[in-house]
Amino acid sequence: MSAQQRLTDALYGAGWGTVKRLPEPVAVRLGRTIADLAWKQRGAGVQRLERNYARVVPGATPERLAELSRAGMRSYLRYWMESFRLPAWSAERIAAGLDLKDLHHLTDGMAAGKGVIAALPHLANWDLAGAWVTTKLGIPFTTVAERLKPETLYDRFVAYREGLGMEVLPHNGGSAFGTLARRLRDGGLVCLVADRDLSASGVEVDFFGERARMPAGPALLAQHTGARLLPVTLWYDDSPVMRGRLHPPVEVPESGTRSEKTSAMTQALADAFATGIAEHPEDWHMLQRLWTADLDPARDPATAASQQDRKGTS
Repeated sequence: MSAQQRLTDALYGAGWGTVKRLPEPVAVRLGRTIADLAWKQRGAGVQRLERNYARVVPGATPERLAELSRAGMRSYLRYWMESFRLPAWSAERIAAGLDLKDLHHLTDGMAAGKGVIAALPHLANWDLAGAWVTTKLGIPFTTVAERLKPETLYDRFVAYREGLGMEVLPHNGGSAFGTLARRLRDGGLVCLVADRDLSASGVEVDFFGERARMPAGPALLAQHTGARLLPVTLWYDDSPVMRGRLHPPVEVPESGTRSEKTSAMTQALADAFATGIAEHPEDWHMLQRLWTADLDPARDPATAASQQDRKGTS
């Protein structure tokens, strides 16, 4: 483990060990202070956030993008402060932490006995939404987690999410898809963050007028198992309660090849995600490259400069 990885692991460990013991108003102020400091430093994450927001809010002035990125960093740190504190929240506090619209899409799907796939973008606090489902609704579910470095940090995230009632599978495990399919065939719930492709097999979609790649997994699982596929969007407002919406199910097309069906279903997910993100852009915590153009150095000056820097130091 490198020194940087040890530091990262220690910082996350301190967050889970210390922040959860703070009074809530203190944790809120701490998160906002850290967010504002990070925003003022204008590091790579903040700059990437602004470039992503420029797609979501076309025509936004530099001043408007700066306002959005500041609000976005505050929302992002709210997510972290809540996540650090979630293990110490009472069942009553978790149950009161989310107001979810159109819940019948989930409960009807579970009652049908064929399983439900909830697909979410990186909006607001998806961990709180998961804890709410297991605590308030009493529905266990299975999800996947990206393998982080160092391994000890990944283990921390798995233990944290399992402590909230989730079954967590490694994202790069070859058996993950089969396990998810079995859970769905047993009538279970699967929750997947699905707005950023972490594999080489993503589906190209139109997203805010440009091409991006999103994971094929949700659509493929729905086709393989007959499970209901539900887009979910979340957002914050000025209250301590997070808001959310379950969108109507994404149907499997009646005709077409498997690839064509997967493409159409993933595009429908992207469209639902775009609706929620456009309404609450500051709660979309996308500090990484997403659009295919940003992965092409010829079209993304920031990417080209970064690669040139690496060449100069190699």
